[in-house]
Amino acid sequence: MTPVELSRTVLRAVRRAVDVGELGGVSVPERVVVTPPGPGGCGDYASTIALRLAGQARRPALEVAETLRTYIAREPGVADVTVTGPGFLNITLAGGASADLVGAVLEQGTRYGHGDSLTGQVVELRVPYDTRAEIVADTLVRIVATQGGRAEVRHSEPVNLRPVPAPEDPAPLGHDAARWALLHPAPHDRPRISADHLLQRESNPLFRVRYAHARTRALHRNAATLGYGRTMALRGVHAPAVPAGAPLGASDPTPTPTPAPGEADLLAALAEYPHALRLAARLRAPDRLARQLVVTADALLGFQHAVLPLGDEKPSAAHRARLALAEAAGAVLAGGLSLLGISAPEYL
Repeated sequence: MTPVELSRTVLRAVRRAVDVGELGGVSVPERVVVTPPGPGGCGDYASTIALRLAGQARRPALEVAETLRTYIAREPGVADVTVTGPGFLNITLAGGASADLVGAVLEQGTRYGHGDSLTGQVVELRVPYDTRAEIVADTLVRIVATQGGRAEVRHSEPVNLRPVPAPEDPAPLGHDAARWALLHPAPHDRPRISADHLLQRESNPLFRVRYAHARTRALHRNAATLGYGRTMALRGVHAPAVPAGAPLGASDPTPTPTPAPGEADLLAALAEYPHALRLAARLRAPDRLARQLVVTADALLGFQHAVLPLGDEKPSAAHRARLALAEAAGAVLAGGLSLLGISAPEYL
């Protein structure tokens, strides 16, 4: 189950609770946001929907959460629901959740994370004649479009988008580094225009993001050289073991492997990406997207060493699944960089 599918599942549970009268006075929201659990949470995803509805229901959020927990737990694909804190719903999915997430990213490619939260809305961006404001507005046109909205840029008063101007002309940095220097800081922060954005070092977040994308492409090429790819990887990893003497055509006798170091962090980063993209569109904050790309890149760089077989090790279903996860990360990085107007290199 993907985050989008889980969001719809939780929304369906809310609607059922309202329909039977267990949440009286509550208006069913248009959408429910699910994200990876925060500190103190558990499971695969968490939602604050109970806290949102508590005021309408005129009941404590914990009571609302317990009511919703019962309905959500009955949904197909949900293994367990736990209530933590003041009323957070922590949802554990049935087996195969990770494979579903990776499969969704690979299927949607660079369009992963696109949604409909701004469908039919026109976002008017009135900006001053300033380099940073122009680049932020140009980026927001693309980001808003990912959520079904349309952004229109005008130079008129009163201005409603005025990021802190750059202290100097960023053009000498070149196209990619200049855009990153202006988009990575929050709009209310003063951007730093320096040659540090050009350094190919770990201290440079732009380098890490672009290098991580290049590494995903290199892993794909190296895996092809070794004679394997991600084809059928997701089904293979989650297939049940087959006893000796099983007929031909049965599932591969491959047990579910132990997660590789960094795998959970990378899965969490991919799951969080749609939420970060929605926030970037709604809050007019491209920095939200830029920072999520850094998180994804760092997770990929910590995971990459487990993708390819080592020494005389033979490629297995686990390696193919890890390659699929790395390629999913590459699609997210490429899509996010494209929205920022920055190139995603094949080699670096």
